[in-house]
Amino acid sequence: MSDTLPLILLLLAAAVVVVVVFRMLGLPPIMGYLMVGASLGPHAAGWVPDTEETRHLAEFGVVFLMFSIGLEFSLARLYSMKRIVFGLGLLQVTVTALVATLLAGFIGIPWLAGIALGGALAMSSTAMLSKLLTERGELDAPHGREVIGVLLFQDIAVVPLLVLIPALTQPLEVMAEALLLAAFKAAILLTLVLFIGQRLLSAWFYMVARQKSAELFMLNVLLITLGLAWLTELAGLSLALGAFTAGMLIGETEYRYQVEEDIKPFRDVLLGLFFIAIGMRLNVPQIVGDWPQVLGILLALLAIKLAIVGTVSRRMGSSPGTALRSALWLCAGGEFGFVILALGDDVQLFGAAILQPVLAAMVLSLMLAPLIVHFSDRLVFRFVASEWLMRSMQLTQLAAQTLSADKHAIICGYGRTGQHLARFLEAEGVSFMALDLDPERVREASIAAESVSYGDSSKKETLLAAGLMRASVVIISFADIAAALRVIHRVRELRPDLAIVSRAREQDDVEKLYAAGAAEVVPEALESSVMLATHALALSGIPMHKVIKRLREMREQHYALLRGFFHGATDAGAHLADADQPRLHAVTLAPASWAIGRCVGEIDLAKVGAGVTAIRRRSQRGLKLTPELALIEGDVVVLIGTAAAVTAGEDVLLRGK
Repeated sequence: MSDTLPLILLLLAAAVVVVVVFRMLGLPPIMGYLMVGASLGPHAAGWVPDTEETRHLAEFGVVFLMFSIGLEFSLARLYSMKRIVFGLGLLQVTVTALVATLLAGFIGIPWLAGIALGGALAMSSTAMLSKLLTERGELDAPHGREVIGVLLFQDIAVVPLLVLIPALTQPLEVMAEALLLAAFKAAILLTLVLFIGQRLLSAWFYMVARQKSAELFMLNVLLITLGLAWLTELAGLSLALGAFTAGMLIGETEYRYQVEEDIKPFRDVLLGLFFIAIGMRLNVPQIVGDWPQVLGILLALLAIKLAIVGTVSRRMGSSPGTALRSALWLCAGGEFGFVILALGDDVQLFGAAILQPVLAAMVLSLMLAPLIVHFSDRLVFRFVASEWLMRSMQLTQLAAQTLSADKHAIICGYGRTGQHLARFLEAEGVSFMALDLDPERVREASIAAESVSYGDSSKKETLLAAGLMRASVVIISFADIAAALRVIHRVRELRPDLAIVSRAREQDDVEKLYAAGAAEVVPEALESSVMLATHALALSGIPMHKVIKRLREMREQHYALLRGFFHGATDAGAHLADADQPRLHAVTLAPASWAIGRCVGEIDLAKVGAGVTAIRRRSQRGLKLTPELALIEGDVVVLIGTAAAVTAGEDVLLRGK
């Protein structure tokens, strides 16, 4: 223990420091783990020996990674995407592995080793690409669906590869017998587990969950995962196959999401150790000496996968732009490639002369992947002439839809929330234009004559085509904070005076959205709590006028701009005429406005029945409203009052009357 503890502390300290730096630089943590292993391993500092115990510890990272893949595996999802998964995905993996095998044989590498190399190079990074798709809001885009479908097949393909690679070291007759026996064992195991074990597991989890003990639940998850992994190893199969099966079983129960959250810390820590172990295999001096070979493998990897994915996607009916985007997203290597290479090295399929340059090329491709994705749109527009035409047609159709619209609302995102919001706007006679990136949703809504168009609301040209310069409000109906901030930034560039209402999933996101320039932010957690509280009060016998008063007070604490809607006679309900209802009105101070140079306290708006709720200044975020605040050209003054009052208040600000 005295020898092991310093080693563990060294790995943890190095991993924490390096991963923090990589996250600050916006690089994937995987690269940090690889760097730790390469710098501390036997080929560099030599502080961490490459022992059998270290490799066994790292193997548990693969076990929990495969368990997570099994959790996300869904037969229903697989069936719904079968054309992409078993069409594009199958062809991509098969053709890439075949080409890599042929090239390996051409340069003198044994064809059995070439199969392992081909399988490793065919993989792409599921963790990185799915995260980038989510951040960029492109999960539902045509290329996003293709990327997810291919990644799903790659994850499935890892399972037979983990069985196949150890058998490749055997003579041909023995190898065929071993593979048939492994397939037979796997079929029996999967049949027993999926058809019998699923019912038993569901009942067992129900019994454990009834004890309401988080500790017991976590222990049970570890027992199931490691227990099935041990059983598959006893059957002569891999630990990873058992973990994948355990994930599939639990993924079909109602406890899937809880298990996913509970297992994540174990998975991430152990997976980090696995990538450190991979980094320890890197011989940096040898790689530096072989840099022309590394560069050649890197370029060949990117070019071959780019050509294969692009060609197959195009043959399956995708547009040239979609095919090239999918190819650019998938051309780099992935974490499962390291798993396959490590397994091939363990069974001595290839020596250091082959392993080192391939490992280095895959590491470099993983580093380049975010950069390639970032420039993918520019590359598509540069090399696909029809993409400009298609984009122009989309924008032209969108502009034609909004040509006659004026003072309309732009709804960014037409999911469930956006559609409910649209119903409210329609009921009040407010015209709107919705933008969404899900082609199926847009098609279905367009057939139903809804005012919705395919378009990315974070792009300047899309917002302009949607009539931003004539719109009265922009509403962000999705809860993705990064995408919402991009939309707000674009709107503020083009229309600094336009009101933006945004949805937020967490309370922590509210301040970020306000600081970016949103006029109002509605946090889901807060609103659900408020509505639950008001219903509970009403059902508890509290008079309705008190419930409404309490609702008003709770919202006032968070929605300062809406406080006028909750004061005075409006508590009574809808008996007031529309003209008497308080409303907000934004007034932009033009160069000749009377209020420029005057302090807020000097301007008497109370005489016309209006008030000021906020001052928006483009150069300053979160401007504090005080009587001493001097108004300048370009300020947006948000007035509150009745229709007549805000009209009179605008006259005071602009003309001094």
